[in-house]
Amino acid sequence: MPAIEVDGLKKKYGELQAVDGISFSVGEGEVFSLLGPNGAGKTTTIEILEGLRDRDEGTTQVLGMDPWKSGYELHKKIGVIPQGFKFLDYPTPREAIVYYGALFGRKVDPDELLRRVILDDAENIWFQNLSGGQKQKLGMALSLVNDPEVVFLDEPTTGLDPQARRAVWEVVRRLKGEGRTVMLTTHYLEEAEELADRVAIMNHGRIVAIGTTAEIESKFGTGQRMVVKGGQGLFAYLQENTKLDVRRDGETVTIVLRDKEDALVALGSIEESGAEWGDLTVKRDSLEDVFLKLVGEGGTAKGGE
Repeated sequence: MPAIEVDGLKKKYGELQAVDGISFSVGEGEVFSLLGPNGAGKTTTIEILEGLRDRDEGTTQVLGMDPWKSGYELHKKIGVIPQGFKFLDYPTPREAIVYYGALFGRKVDPDELLRRVILDDAENIWFQNLSGGQKQKLGMALSLVNDPEVVFLDEPTTGLDPQARRAVWEVVRRLKGEGRTVMLTTHYLEEAEELADRVAIMNHGRIVAIGTTAEIESKFGTGQRMVVKGGQGLFAYLQENTKLDVRRDGETVTIVLRDKEDALVALGSIEESGAEWGDLTVKRDSLEDVFLKLVGEGGTAKGGE
């Protein structure tokens, strides 16, 4: 049985269709990422799966339970880090973990949990004095107090510097190594590539692509291409003397490569043309290229640090 199952999920706020009939499943022990611009419907989807909002249509199951109808039982088995995790100013990480353990009625070893999220060096620092990355790692520690089977991370690294983000990434990798299912929403394309087994790209409440990064790039990308600095003379020669798919944009000539033979033919023909040419690179559509193609240039997901 998948850890998470969603079928035909819809949610509307007034005239806004926030989630518009999406379906997907997440396997046990999988890191699954929802990727999309602001307003895509990611957080609404997560909150429905956490049992914080009721759906309008469709079915949802987490660990075999309906999140809305069986929220009390489900919350004992899931961990949650909401967007912009905050806590009281003065407890230390150690005190916060003990407090959460009491809420869940569980005996917790603060030292072990702090080590797991790489926060043992800040165990006695007040929350208000922790760095952004340390606060997020404390959020992860608290989400693990009840030893959850599924962990929901809603944009856990937004606003963090590159070093802090990578520290949080390491914690996510540890969760996967422990066999936990992780549902991750993010604005960062690189984050999804680094951490997720599969990705779903959302836009205007719908899933427009789903699969591994390689599968999405292969299905929606344009494949490999050779890009060379050159003018009309080079472009005309390649068009007239080869069967290659050649395109020109100003002083850039692009050759679509279907296989390795195309690359050899292109290189030989460029040299034989006698035309002036400059920098040459071979490119393949990245997840960022595909993302922009699917959601448009207005998408706010980020491709790097």
